[in-house]
Amino acid sequence: MSSNLHPMLNVAIKAARAAGAIINRAALDVESVRISVKQTNDFVTEIDQAAEAAIIETLLTAYPGHGILAEESGSEHGAKDSDFVWIIDPLDGTTNFIHGFPVYCVSIALSVKGKIEQAVVYDPTRNDIFCATKGRGAYLNDRRIRVAKRTRLQECLISTGFPYRPGDKLKTYLNMLGEVMSQCAGVRRPGAAALDLAYVAAGYSDGFFESGLKPWDVAAGSLLVTEAGGLIGNFTGEADFMDHGECLAANPRIYGQMVASLGKYSKFAGAGDKAVVRQAVQDSHNAPAADAESAPPAKATLKSRRVKADSPESPNAPETPLPDAPF
Repeated sequence: MSSNLHPMLNVAIKAARAAGAIINRAALDVESVRISVKQTNDFVTEIDQAAEAAIIETLLTAYPGHGILAEESGSEHGAKDSDFVWIIDPLDGTTNFIHGFPVYCVSIALSVKGKIEQAVVYDPTRNDIFCATKGRGAYLNDRRIRVAKRTRLQECLISTGFPYRPGDKLKTYLNMLGEVMSQCAGVRRPGAAALDLAYVAAGYSDGFFESGLKPWDVAAGSLLVTEAGGLIGNFTGEADFMDHGECLAANPRIYGQMVASLGKYSKFAGAGDKAVVRQAVQDSHNAPAADAESAPPAKATLKSRRVKADSPESPNAPETPLPDAPF
């Protein structure tokens, strides 16, 4: 990484790499990792705990007066009244990790008086460091990153996270998923929200939505997205989303189109929208399966034609790249 990074970001990167080394060593023999169940489908391993301890030790050695908010240990470490709070997810994607499915990451963010100012998301399987300092842009390793330029939702690749805890509103989520699937080019569910947000920032995907997320899932990724030129908020588009339990991120044009589709599913939606959603969920629950089999196949209505990626009429025709901004 560049030597002219903000000093606090450099410490965060050092902490993320220390955690990544623990995770990579454990991944060589994942069968021997001890696993506990926090609740149904919600796992914690000794590796989550060891990685978190390494991160906290690195951060507090450098900044003993700072506070800590970590997934496994909460606020038991660090100062209790500091304006500087490190928000840590030592292993986002634990379920993937314990299966040997190589999509997981370390997420570290620094909140200063309630605003995220430093962010690192480290993918130890690919040795990729996504990082950002507020006002200085977002980077992948040494390369400046920006959100994708697509402007039409039907051309976009959208990532999401499935509900997995008991009590999650699965039917409502399936309605949301169905709506987005019918409007975009593809939906992916990689399984690590912090990495999903980093991928939106890098332009690898065009948008992301998920409910039930905690601050440590989204704190670092939120700064990556905004510093890469994207927007992030709750499903109604409000930017103050960190404690709302719902997250939507995309480039500005796609963000608006996703809010138009998903806003009515937000817990902050108006009463009329909520009634529409309740009725839709009820209708999908009551729809007899036989109807689908007996109904004649619907005619395809989506008209498309191929255009070369570099043709002038292509919405994704490459533009002259902007020079990377120096720090």
